[in-house]
Amino acid sequence: MLTCQEMTQLCTAYLERSLSPVDRLRFQFHIAMCNHCRTYFKQMQATVDALGSLPAEPLPPHLETELLERFRDWKRGA
Repeated sequence: MLTCQEMTQLCTAYLERSLSPVDRLRFQFHIAMCNHCRTYFKQMQATVDALGSLPAEPLPPHLETELLERFRDWKRGA
C-alpha cells in the first residue's frame, strides 16, 4: 500500500491519467482506505477543475519570447 506521502506525490499524475495501471490501482486503494488522503484528493480535484475553467490570459510578446529562450537554454543544458 502507498504511504500518505507517496499518495500526495502521485496525485497530479493520477489526475493527468499518467500513472501505470498498477500505480493507478495502488492509488485508488489508498484513497479508498484513507479518509485524510481522500479529502486531500477531493480538494486537489476541485482545485484543478476550478482552475481549468478559467480563461487563459495572453502573454505579453516580450514575456513569451523570454520564456521560450529560457526553455531552450534549459533543454540544451539537460
